[in-house]
Amino acid sequence: MSEREIVVISAGLSNPSSTRMLADRLAAATARLSPVDVRVVELRDHAKDIANNFVTGFPSPELEEVLEAVREADGLIAITPIFQASYSGLFKSFFDVLDKDALAGKPVVIGATGGSARHSLALEHAMRPMFAYLHAVVAPTSVYAASEDWATGGDSTLADRVERAAGELAALIDQRPAVRAPDPFEEPVPFEQLLAQQSN
Repeated sequence: MSEREIVVISAGLSNPSSTRMLADRLAAATARLSPVDVRVVELRDHAKDIANNFVTGFPSPELEEVLEAVREADGLIAITPIFQASYSGLFKSFFDVLDKDALAGKPVVIGATGGSARHSLALEHAMRPMFAYLHAVVAPTSVYAASEDWATGGDSTLADRVERAAGELAALIDQRPAVRAPDPFEEPVPFEQLLAQQSN
């Protein structure tokens, strides 16, 4: 069985960040359950390119390569810090420049980090509706990690949620046909049709 690829989108702003820590935990748990290659994208590394894309209407080569990786991925892990009771502006901006159909039917696990557990509802009132609008298949379990979850290396409740969400993502990926770029030579235009087009 060939390996699938998942792309991990981390919108953490610091280095290291709790957002990246949660992203890595979810990626590692998914890889234990399903044969997947993992690619991590730190959005802070592409912040200027994302902003320029809004102004020019075109992505830089580096940003286009990331967007293409997301389009071709078999699954997505999307993690953001919570600011003002919602996802970060950088996180939203990235998905604003992504093609509107890029996530259609794609399995996604959503997660977030914040200073207090009271911000956890942002996953359900902000993130899940956004991915539903983009026609992604969002795993039932979302994962929120508050500051206290990291105080002792992450409590067992967080670990349980990570494992459950990873299991759901792995199952969704395994049930879905592998994503691959269309082969322009797979269904060539018949020679007679090409001749007819030239004669017209």
